Amino acid sequence: MPKTKTTPRSIGGYFELQLTPGSEYYPNLIRLNTGRNALEYILKQKGYTKIYIPYFTCDVILEPLIRLNVEYRFYSINEQLEPVIDFAIEPYACFLYTDYFGVKRDAVIRLSKQIKHLIVDNSQSFYSEALPGIDTFYSCRKFFGVPDGAYLQIRKKLNRKLPVDSSVNRFSHLIKSIELGTEAGYTDFKANNEDLENNEIRSMSPLTQKILSGIDYAECARIRKRNFDFLHKHLEATNLFKFDIADDCVPMVYPFLHNARDLKVHLIQKKIFVATYWPNVFKWTNKKMYENYFTQHLVPLPIDHRYNLQDMFYMLTILQHFI
Repeated sequence: MPKTKTTPRSIGGYFELQLTPGSEYYPNLIRLNTGRNALEYILKQKGYTKIYIPYFTCDVILEPLIRLNVEYRFYSINEQLEPVIDFAIEPYACFLYTDYFGVKRDAVIRLSKQIKHLIVDNSQSFYSEALPGIDTFYSCRKFFGVPDGAYLQIRKKLNRKLPVDSSVNRFSHLIKSIELGTEAGYTDFKANNEDLENNEIRSMSPLTQKILSGIDYAECARIRKRNFDFLHKHLEATNLFKFDIADDCVPMVYPFLHNARDLKVHLIQKKIFVATYWPNVFKWTNKKMYENYFTQHLVPLPIDHRYNLQDMFYMLTILQHFI
């Protein structure tokens, strides 16, 4: 028999966690540990010394900028969540734009034709395929039950081998949510977020990759679109955020904007857990700025694959008590 130089795999013993085999949604993109590290990867590879970022974004985006000593400047967005570009972008600078909630695909396409060094943050738009030649990154845990993981499109890879990440100690909130409910795992969820802070760039963990290989992406997309369409049909008239969405877009949430006082508080009291995107915006802006208003009044309603139309109807019923 031919000899092999590789270390033989173990045979026998106890069973590992049973996961459904399949394929990833982006098998040809670079697999990394976090979205913010995907941005760092781009900055390192391209050598940008300045970046324009929106006021309306998560503050974790600053981690790679501070670590690499990259100068950053904020820019404003309008009521359509599109950039207000009233300045010149230097040849050595790049421009970061987010496909907010997965409903700004058309804006991404327009900006790709206008801005030379555009970077697209698709953390909220997992299903939007990257445009050819445009540096784009994704964050997997915003859409699926994984603790970490990111994908990156970039033409040229870094000239070094990355260490491999480990996710084995980041799963407690995901497991608790199944057996004990979402509330029971929330403390662990926050701890996991803290564990992801200021990590070096690593390749995606084998565990996260294996889970991502077993997801029924088409079914998850179908459910999201169905739930989104249901809410949009009933809430479009009262939604202060006006947007057009292409038929093939798969949103992250339903972005409902309303001036009803303490609407998010009322929903959370009814166990409808809606996030605030993003609390740091209040520190970066003043009350006269649109980003401040939008952060205060946006109610991102969950529409993902965990929920059916009965859940959407329940949310709609609760909302109608307060709007």
